[in-house]
Amino acid sequence: MTSTVRPLGLNSDPRLSGRAIKRVAFDEAAIAKRVTELGREITAAYPDGDLLVLGLLKGSFIFLSDLVRQITRPLQVDFLVAASYGEGMVSTGSVNLVYDPETRLEGKDILLVEDIVDSGRTLNRLVTILKERKPRSLEICALLHKRIADGLKYDTKFVGFDAPNEFLVGYGLDHAENFRHLPYIASLQ
Repeated sequence: MTSTVRPLGLNSDPRLSGRAIKRVAFDEAAIAKRVTELGREITAAYPDGDLLVLGLLKGSFIFLSDLVRQITRPLQVDFLVAASYGEGMVSTGSVNLVYDPETRLEGKDILLVEDIVDSGRTLNRLVTILKERKPRSLEICALLHKRIADGLKYDTKFVGFDAPNEFLVGYGLDHAENFRHLPYIASLQ
């Protein structure tokens, strides 16, 4: 999918509080359309069995919320919290699991929902941990994929958009906990 380039001025969106973004990479309509399509794809891929949609917090929470409402089959939802960015704009390379899912994973089909695949370090670490818990299957769904992760060991089965190699915020993605609430995805200046 291609991105919609729409420059924004410093104060054109009051939710920005005067902070500058370069452009809107994916607008609300494009995101809604793609999330609906992903819901259909996921529903078709899991016709039976116990499906657990496991969201990686905090970045995936808006995407996951919209996505599970588009999946038309029984499912459960739980979350993981992993930290790798801190307040910087580049992954630190260290992945810390801050919150572990309480749901039993053994024998279930697990769909790990991620906001963005960037360096791949977080996914590599989490998939390794989750596979040790003997799920029936384990797949990854990412809203955005930068396609720059040289060391990514696991394929991302479901991808919303191929993302530009820019620092993106909005629709759950943040910079130092800001911008998550934007209904679109934009590149930060």
